Formats: sequence, structure tokens, C-alpha cells
Amino acid sequence: MSAKYLVAAMLAVAIAAPLPAQSVKAGIDAWQRADYPSAIRIWRPLAEAGDADAQFNLGQAYRLGRGVPLDLSVAKIWFERAARNGHIDAETTLGLLIFQNGDRVGGLKWLKAAADQGEPRALLVYGTALFNGDGVPQDRVLAYALVSRAAAQGLEPAQETLAQLNQLIPVAERQKALTLAQAKAKLAPPPSSKPKPVKVARAKVPVVKVVRAPIKASPPPAAAAVASGGWRIQLGAFSQRASAEGLYQRVSGKPALAGRMPYYVVSGPVTRLQVGPFASKAAASAACNSIGVPCFAVPTK
Repeated sequence: MSAKYLVAAMLAVAIAAPLPAQSVKAGIDAWQRADYPSAIRIWRPLAEAGDADAQFNLGQAYRLGRGVPLDLSVAKIWFERAARNGHIDAETTLGLLIFQNGDRVGGLKWLKAAADQGEPRALLVYGTALFNGDGVPQDRVLAYALVSRAAAQGLEPAQETLAQLNQLIPVAERQKALTLAQAKAKLAPPPSSKPKPVKVARAKVPVVKVVRAPIKASPPPAAAAVASGGWRIQLGAFSQRASAEGLYQRVSGKPALAGRMPYYVVSGPVTRLQVGPFASKAAASAACNSIGVPCFAVPTK
């Protein structure tokens, strides 16, 4: 073959060869320029080829409706693909979406996987579920251990929840929980040495606090003298109102609650149970001590 034809053949091969795939980071750059369609064009083939970062970011695009129509069902598909590839942000975001949509058992499965790797949002939500026995067997020590790990990472809602748990869990149990938290932190996988591109905006942790603002519910029985005051007691936080109502039914006959009413407070995906009113913090605390259920006093405002 002459040199002329050899050069022509080499050019033909070069033209026919596919261009190198663009990186997830190139899609991030396009996204940050608000060029969402270009970001999608870059991420989609990478996601279809199994890149977990691209799968997660494509899921976020569908969750936010940028560059593609907003479609949470499609977003969940991409999040699940990334989660099955061990992507911790995908595990967390998928778990939060499922949890907030009412499937707490399914959501907690993914949140536990992320919590085992030390993800702070997952630690907080899964830890709160453990404290309430909501969708998982109740374990107050493990709950405190997980929430304390989330708080130690600077997650503000976890720090607030930890302060509330300090009022509900005895010192001896808290010390045991902190020892457990340290052991679990050592078992968590170390941060990957592989450079990770910046991700699209993460899903925020839902409100899963132990304390809530009051919402007035049904009045107490007419035979009881109606109490007054600026304090109530907080008895629990639940992902379903029926669980809060069930707890109230179990304690409503206690003498200390005579003349008081339940307050079911909806905050994000959870419903909190408060009972009151009480004339003072001391009266509310005394009621907590006599009804046999962990609780604490909260002001109405």
C-alpha cells in the first residue's frame, strides 16, 4: 500500500473512532452555567453506562425539573441505580424521598445503608426512627449514638434533636450510647481517596425533631375540669398520626392528664404528640414522672 493510501486509511479510522466521553465534571460545569440541557446530554450516556455520580446527578435533575421535566418517579429510578452502585448521596436522597412519601420501612432501608457509612442526614432520620420505634424496633441507646454522630458532623437539626434527647435519656444510657457511637465511627468506611466531582444540590433532611409546635386537637371529656397554663408535655414523634393517637389512647386515662387534651403537631413528615395545658413547667414535669412514658415539658410558645 502506498504512503498516500496509508495516510488516508489512518484518517478514516480516526474520524470513525468515537470521541472520548465527557466527564461528569463537564456536566457539573454546564449545570453551574445554568446550561441544564448540556449537562443532561453529558450525564445521560455516562449514567446509562453505569457511572454512579452521573446517575445521581441525572436523578437530581429530574427531582428539580431542570433540563428535563420534573418527574420524581424517574428521579427515583436513577437514584436507585446509583444507590445500588453504593453511592451514599443517592442512598440518602432515595431514602428521604421514600420516607417522606409515607413508605417509612422502604425509606429506612436506604437510610440505614447511608447511616452505616456515616452520612449525617441519614444518621439523624434513622436515629430518630429508632428512638420512636417508628418503622424499626425501638432502641434508645443506638438512637442517641446515631444522632450524636450526626450532631458531631455539624448538622444543625441533629444538634437540636440531640439537645432534646438529653432531656429524655438518662445519663447512664447516654454514656453507653457515646461509647457505641465511637465504636461505630471507627467501623465506618474511610472517605474514598478517589476525587469526587461536586454534586448537584442535595436533598435537605426532613424535619424529624422530638419537639414541635402545638396544633389544637379534640377537647377533653366534658366531665373533666379543663386545665389552663402555658406548658405541655411532649410524648413522642411519629411518621404517622395514627401512632401518635395510639399512644394518647394508652395514656389518656392517667390521673395526671385529667382535664388535658392532646395536640397533634404536624411538622414535615412527622406528627408529634403533646398533651396539656399545665400551669407551670414543674407541673408538666411532675405529670411526666407519673404517667410512665418518657416525655418532657415544653412551653406553648
